[in-house]
Amino acid sequence: MAKYHLTGPANDDIADALDWSVERFGENERNRYAVLIASAIRELAADPEHASSKARPELGERIRSWHLRISRDHVEGNHVQQPRHVIFYRVDGDLVIIGRVLHDVMDFQRHLDDALWYE
Repeated sequence: MAKYHLTGPANDDIADALDWSVERFGENERNRYAVLIASAIRELAADPEHASSKARPELGERIRSWHLRISRDHVEGNHVQQPRHVIFYRVDGDLVIIGRVLHDVMDFQRHLDDALWYE
């Protein structure tokens, strides 16, 4: 498994998603979403070029995306029915840099600042 690094914006995105989840659906759903996010990060770090991930050249050089639904069925117990977040990352040698974790209806281009990949 490659090492991974979550940028500050990615950490903030995850915290925001989990806060929203607990407010809207309760603590149990928040915990399930947290487990799903952690599982997705481990999966993409293990195989960053996985066939289910997508190269996103329109968003920047070497940027890839991984929708949480890819990992939904790989989590023990009740899985999140409709995960709505996408992890945006870049591979730099043996390091996976996770730049953002965005809701799938957002304007991705607007939220992916090239500077965030080099914190």
